[in-house]
Amino acid sequence: MSTILTLHDPQTARDYYARGLWRADTMYTLLHGHARARPQAHALRDSRRRVTWSQLAQWVDALAAELHAAGLKRGQRVSVWLPNRVESAVIFLACSRNGYVCNPSLHQNYTVHDVVQLLDRIQTAVLFAQPGYGADADTADVFAAARALPAMKRVYRLLRDDAAVPSDYAAFPALSGQPGALPAPDLNPDKIVYLAFTSGTTGTPKGVLHSDNTLLANGRAMVHDWHHDERTILFSHSPLSHHIGTVALEQSLVAGFEVVVNDLPAGMKPLDWIVAAGATYVMGVPTHAMDILADMKSRGLTKLGNVGIFYMAGAIIPPQTAKSFLDMGIKPQNIYGMTENGSHQYTLPDDDVEVITATCGRACHGYETRLWDQENPDIEARPGVLGEIGTRGALLTLGYFNNQGATENSFNAGGWFLSGDLGRFDDKGNLQIVGRKKDLIIRGGHNIYPAHIENLAVKHPAVLKAAAFPVMDERLGERVCLAIIVRDGAAIDGDLMLGHLNDHGLSKYDMPEYFICMEVFPQTASGKILKRELVEMAKAGKIKPAPVRWVSQEKRKA
Repeated sequence: MSTILTLHDPQTARDYYARGLWRADTMYTLLHGHARARPQAHALRDSRRRVTWSQLAQWVDALAAELHAAGLKRGQRVSVWLPNRVESAVIFLACSRNGYVCNPSLHQNYTVHDVVQLLDRIQTAVLFAQPGYGADADTADVFAAARALPAMKRVYRLLRDDAAVPSDYAAFPALSGQPGALPAPDLNPDKIVYLAFTSGTTGTPKGVLHSDNTLLANGRAMVHDWHHDERTILFSHSPLSHHIGTVALEQSLVAGFEVVVNDLPAGMKPLDWIVAAGATYVMGVPTHAMDILADMKSRGLTKLGNVGIFYMAGAIIPPQTAKSFLDMGIKPQNIYGMTENGSHQYTLPDDDVEVITATCGRACHGYETRLWDQENPDIEARPGVLGEIGTRGALLTLGYFNNQGATENSFNAGGWFLSGDLGRFDDKGNLQIVGRKKDLIIRGGHNIYPAHIENLAVKHPAVLKAAAFPVMDERLGERVCLAIIVRDGAAIDGDLMLGHLNDHGLSKYDMPEYFICMEVFPQTASGKILKRELVEMAKAGKIKPAPVRWVSQEKRKA
């Protein structure tokens, strides 16, 4: 019996099972299937360990036995605040086995105060953490704070070098450890197994709920569409605390391939680790791709090891980035998704360059996407008109933990999940992302979409990254500031950038009125640019954008 309130509907579930979108498998049963079929094949790798499927299954059982002995009940929450290491996947799979809810999304940039608040909100029963990890690890003690929480049953202290753990904290079971007494595995693929906090770039993060089935439906679709099998080696540039890391594990469990986590051996950069690990498939965000390309250029490299596919989610892929990969025989995969519905919208291997660089393709098998009127989300947007992206299907979240209001308000009257993102379909039905409704810059009543400006800005050969954000203005409310990071050895000023934007079709009404070149952008743990921090930095005078003004050639001559 589930003790967590969800949106799970038996009639909808019967339909998904009949269509093969949901199946009887859990993540744990898939793990054991690979352990039986290919026990010595590799499943997981970090800088310290390379674990086979049989070792992984034994390790998961050993941890599951410990958690059972600690008195955990099905449905209780298990939280993970760890850097990238294979133990994070072991914890997740042990939760799938015993029916606990894994909460892996505590990021490195959180403080101990942030983490303890979230643990208390979801009444976490077990925490896995590593000393020295977190934004204020030098001054705050998460272990003592967590143990004081009323719902906490056990706190695991993982050390980087596997040194002995103090006796007053639980130690993670050894890789070769033998399982103790185990309960029967929870074979219900519709149980809640995952609670991930939204990235929290605005407001308080919500706890997104998923079952084995809603997660694995995404993995099955991606493995099928991108032709992955047990020979694939996936490097997840994104941390395992981010949903992209979860999508990597889903695919691994479906296809039986190895996942290499972004835990770099000493002296290595991501580029070195990708090549050394033999990765054929890389997952991350466009920022990661740009950094890899910049490193390759600095070393004079023209090939990225064995990589054939580069997954990029979370932002628009700059055309020059996509072209650089295509020129070296690597197929970029342009993804749109959310923690609530995974990597549900993407391009395909046979799509042309224009589709890959300008769109996020189509909804994957088992999912649907439609556009809804911005003012009345119960009315579908007219063809060709910008609308709010709404979705539904077998990948969708089963609600938000202990948040009835957020759950209800996320759907329109027809049961479509409203993303808060704006988009349009091209004439072939591919989705083009324009930006978030909340990201709108409103200048004197005129709506300006930052993503449109950014996409045009990165088409300039000097521009590596771009971020458009609002600068407060007493008269107009907001004006646009364009911040850029230039490529090594390149330079561009505000006037040249405005000319470039004009040449590429940006309306004079959308032109930036402030401009700044920066060395780095503030980012989330997953690599998304934190625009709200740029806003605050400008407001506090930490960055000083220069005023710019677009003047057409005709006006210059007049």
